[in-house]
Amino acid sequence: MSKNAIKVALIGNPNTGKTSLFNQLTGLTQKVGNYPGVTVDKKEGICKLSEKQTAIITDLPGTYSINPTSLDESIVLKTLLKKDIKESPDVILVVADVENLKRNLLLFSQIKDLEIPTVLAINMVDQMHKKGISIDLTALKEELNSEIVLISARKNEGIDAVKSAIIKSHVSAKAQPMCAVNHKIDPAYFDKLKEISSEHSLYELWLMVTQKNFPNSISEDQKQQLLAFNKDVSKLKRYQHKETIYRYQEINKILKKTYIVDKTKATDLRSKLDKIFTHKIFGYVIFFGILLLIFQSIFDWASVPMDFIDGIFAGISQGLKDSLAPGVFTDLLTDGIIPGIGGVVIFIPQIAILFMFIAILEETGYMSRVVFLMDKIMRKFGMSGKSVIPLISGTACAIPAVMATRTIANWKERLITILVTPFTTCSARLPVYAILIALIIPDKKILGFLNLQGLTLLLLYALGFATAIISAYILHKTLKIKNTSFFVIEMPDYKKPSLKNVFFDVWEKTKAFVFGAGKIILAISIVLWFLASSGPTAYENAEKNVIENVDNQQLSEKELSQKVASAKLENSYIGIAGKTIEPVVKPLGYDWKIGIALITSFAAREVFVGTLATIYSVESDDENTTTIKQKMASEINPTTGEKRFNFATGMSLLVFYAFAMQCMATLAIVKRETKSWKWPLIQLFGMTFLAYVTAFITYQILS
Repeated sequence: MSKNAIKVALIGNPNTGKTSLFNQLTGLTQKVGNYPGVTVDKKEGICKLSEKQTAIITDLPGTYSINPTSLDESIVLKTLLKKDIKESPDVILVVADVENLKRNLLLFSQIKDLEIPTVLAINMVDQMHKKGISIDLTALKEELNSEIVLISARKNEGIDAVKSAIIKSHVSAKAQPMCAVNHKIDPAYFDKLKEISSEHSLYELWLMVTQKNFPNSISEDQKQQLLAFNKDVSKLKRYQHKETIYRYQEINKILKKTYIVDKTKATDLRSKLDKIFTHKIFGYVIFFGILLLIFQSIFDWASVPMDFIDGIFAGISQGLKDSLAPGVFTDLLTDGIIPGIGGVVIFIPQIAILFMFIAILEETGYMSRVVFLMDKIMRKFGMSGKSVIPLISGTACAIPAVMATRTIANWKERLITILVTPFTTCSARLPVYAILIALIIPDKKILGFLNLQGLTLLLLYALGFATAIISAYILHKTLKIKNTSFFVIEMPDYKKPSLKNVFFDVWEKTKAFVFGAGKIILAISIVLWFLASSGPTAYENAEKNVIENVDNQQLSEKELSQKVASAKLENSYIGIAGKTIEPVVKPLGYDWKIGIALITSFAAREVFVGTLATIYSVESDDENTTTIKQKMASEINPTTGEKRFNFATGMSLLVFYAFAMQCMATLAIVKRETKSWKWPLIQLFGMTFLAYVTAFITYQILS
């Protein structure tokens, strides 16, 4: 990467097509990290602007202004003010929606006043004719004194013009402010403010006063002078209000000259669709139908690639076992690492399908309708419509879902949403659900088209969501926290989903799942293999004791080998630990092996499958049971002689995982978001108790 790369910050209101433009500019050169000191995803990518010039594009969180009301929005302000850090942008690329240009220009005007080179990309110009919109681009450039480009990010139109505008803005003279706020509000007040520092623009100093956000370049003396301006809170609020009015007055004057909407040409398809999708009855029916389609597809579409992947890993393991010399390394590889990782990779098709559907719903604009639709219901349970976003995001992972609650302004609503979000079934639970459902639920159709396994999966997701709602209601009635809030949401236009955006979304999330889970499972598989392949004296003598046992003398060589492997496993370190906890899990229908898997899966839910894959691989010498599904299906309960994973045990496990706390990483993020160990500990013990009791009842009834 060239040291002379231009640092570009991509900024815009939500739903302006910012992500589409980011994908077009950066392609597969993206990476996801965190903002310095903040656990919020930061997307960054490399863009080749010309033969000699590259740019580092940083996609900042969507915001309506740089007067933040949430943590996500505050990141935009911090990035723009802190010019002394390496993340500070050289050029700002503001993305605006051609239909909502007036509102988008409020943010643009604020950024222009920071005197940073700024490019305005007006997106969705392919909709201009349909909406009856026309723009005098030359006049608009003159009025805004900035580089302006008309683009259609979805159709890859105007992207080269954006690159040229970035280069042009970077080499041009210092940017000029758009709105001189000091002249229209209180000239004397702002002249005095400007005297504090000549190194910062007037608007930067004004933001430091109103937001109490100070870059390192501000000295302690300057900071105290700025804080003195902050003492009269009523004056500040009055001046902020005047600033907003003044900005819109200036924007209206500019748009009156340059922006025309012929309403006779505009179509009203959006309002017609909204009447259907947000209908008080049909809206919910449609939403349920979409969910049913998603979970049917997860089983129907993924079955062939899953069987293929499962067979490949089983073949690799068996092939290495046949070709490599017997020894510790071969056992580690074939009984530990490969089965453990294979237990995660097999679920990539199902997880990718789930992420694909979620991405499509977001891309089309339908997800905003779901949020609006659910607001009336959520408010009765102490949450808001915005709580739906974390709950739905939780189907991917609870960690970003909990962080997504930062958009909820009211603390009580946010806290309740944080506490109940882990009930939503995340993608890490999907491997557990998928393999257990495949073992205990027949793969058959009901009513001619509904797959019974897909329907079971849908019911498990519904169970988690229903439990979240009921828990929220209990918390709403018991938490003595003042609650006053308003629900405001933007309804974006309906759009055809961008295949490129969907691809990148699925790619990034699936990759994060595989590598995130893979690292954990690789480490745990190695530890589990060691614990299952070594032990105290009883382990060393296990083979000798089995061979010398008179009762085993009539066994075939294969049966004797299996008996030895089982005896060694039971007397290994992991066997001893499992036997210790077995009395606790036995009432739920579990043996010590499942108990070990329950404990290790607290690192990550998908580890449950990897743990059993490792344990069964160490124990089994049967070449006919090579895949994890086959090994689990052939596992026998020695007490009853029946299959270990029968209907009662399988349902007990499904219920346990539906209610149990997800993983230790979720606890850590809840602690960070609530700034206290009180709430994550309440979650951990409350959800574990609920999971244990319901799993116990389920097993006792069904057995």
